[in-house]
Amino acid sequence: MPPRLLRGDSANFMPDEIMRAPRSELPITIEDVSVQSGSVTILESVSLMLAPGAPTVLIGPNGSGKSSLLRLAMGLLSPTAGRVMWGGRTSSGGDRRAIVFQRPVMLRRSVAANIAFALRGRRAQQRDRAGRVAALLDLVGLAALAARPARRLSGGEQQRVALARALARDPEILFLDEPTANLDPAATKAVEDIIVQVASAGVKIVLATHDLGEARRLAGEIVFMVRGRVHERTPAKSFFAGPATEEAQAFLKGDLVI
Repeated sequence: MPPRLLRGDSANFMPDEIMRAPRSELPITIEDVSVQSGSVTILESVSLMLAPGAPTVLIGPNGSGKSSLLRLAMGLLSPTAGRVMWGGRTSSGGDRRAIVFQRPVMLRRSVAANIAFALRGRRAQQRDRAGRVAALLDLVGLAALAARPARRLSGGEQQRVALARALARDPEILFLDEPTANLDPAATKAVEDIIVQVASAGVKIVLATHDLGEARRLAGEIVFMVRGRVHERTPAKSFFAGPATEEAQAFLKGDLVI
């Protein structure tokens, strides 16, 4: 069972401090799944297992199905054919999964209140919430901005608030959809540093990105997608050293892959 992030003491947000549900949602097993919207095939015959371990990074050209695969594994998208299982079960409450989108929506309230809102309905008692919010703010480097309206933050700061809100769910697996798109290098590094820290605490990261540099920095394994299909799945070092398919070779060279 992966270690647990976050709890009351803002000086110590790392493992073993908060009760988890007894059953794991990992591995997530995707078995021969296809997803169609009308006559358009979004995902085609995808089989994939997401297990505990180093971050899994999805790459591929625009429209390859990366975001759809994240939503499928999160439980936000239903398969047209095939099935998805979470920890061996075909249905799950999903309270141990969280997702952060490329353009997160900030509530019309302070940074701290945005995070506190995510704690509603969780096991944390009212008296513990302030400590957990403080721990999350420390984790994402926003303690000094706790009282600031979240909608007045920069794009990079808002993305860090979104990460804190997702982590307030104490997830076992965290899906990230282009989390640093359109961010400047400093903001990108701040977000990536959080991802590395969360992954090192045992949370399974599954990240979609168009940034090959980011994929090299973060990935333990690469899932390369084209036209809604998984073309390669391999350790990141092997993929970047010598991709097996012509499409992946072209993609790494910067050629158009359609």
